[in-house]
Amino acid sequence: MRIGDAYRAAAQWGPFAARTAFYGSVSLSLGPLTADRRASLWAMQRWCRSSARALYIDVRPEGLENVPSSGAFVYAANHQSLTDILVLGSVLPHDYKWAAKRSLMKIPFLGWHLRLAGHVPVDRNAGSRAAAEVIGRFERVLREGKPLLVFPEGTRSEDGVLKPFKNGGFYAAVRAGVPVVPVALDGTHDLMHKGALDTGEIRQPRIVRVKVGAPIAPPSSGKEAQRVAELRTRTHASVAELLASIGGRVGAAEGSEGEELQDSRASNQPRSAEHDAASA
Repeated sequence: MRIGDAYRAAAQWGPFAARTAFYGSVSLSLGPLTADRRASLWAMQRWCRSSARALYIDVRPEGLENVPSSGAFVYAANHQSLTDILVLGSVLPHDYKWAAKRSLMKIPFLGWHLRLAGHVPVDRNAGSRAAAEVIGRFERVLREGKPLLVFPEGTRSEDGVLKPFKNGGFYAAVRAGVPVVPVALDGTHDLMHKGALDTGEIRQPRIVRVKVGAPIAPPSSGKEAQRVAELRTRTHASVAELLASIGGRVGAAEGSEGEELQDSRASNQPRSAEHDAASA
């Protein structure tokens, strides 16, 4: 790493770490003292907004009127960068729970907040038993009346192009009988692609667009695997359309997961739920 790159990374992440410690402390100390841990929600939103501003990220949301005013639902968003959480957390309403990579739970203050606030740890390669447990946790969040945020691609896109979706969050939506709200964001991959150490040179505000689509209700009839496949396919198509409308890049039509579901239905086994949950 060049000296200039190291200095830039330190200049960005040093203040970020300080903000994380401050707002994490607010969440940890005041969250348990407030109804429904409202102080933790306030701290998370302030952390996201202040961090985005400090990185000169200009978040421009559209379609927030499509978000249900109350009740449980699943936000399903594409995933371009580590900064996606800051972007979405600064504009998406309600006390939603993240499907967060388990390694984040080990980060001081941030991880402590995530556990306290009830966010769901996810291991992408933890095996079928752990994966099925993740779906169960998703479902409990929804049945408690809380929204859930998932990145159904399973991981950050390496090139910013929308990838096929995994099934975990859609199983939870079908089982809890709640809608999925499609969300597209574009611009974060150019700021901090997978493997980057910082968000690059900050010379002027960097525009990131977020667009929310109309809720998609889960099918009410048919075998569970078929309903999950239909909901996942419709959501992927909606996110792709939203992403294209704000200038994002969309890959091939969603389909590989559908083929796996077809194999599962043929064997009449609930393997898809367990197999895909860890990548939810």
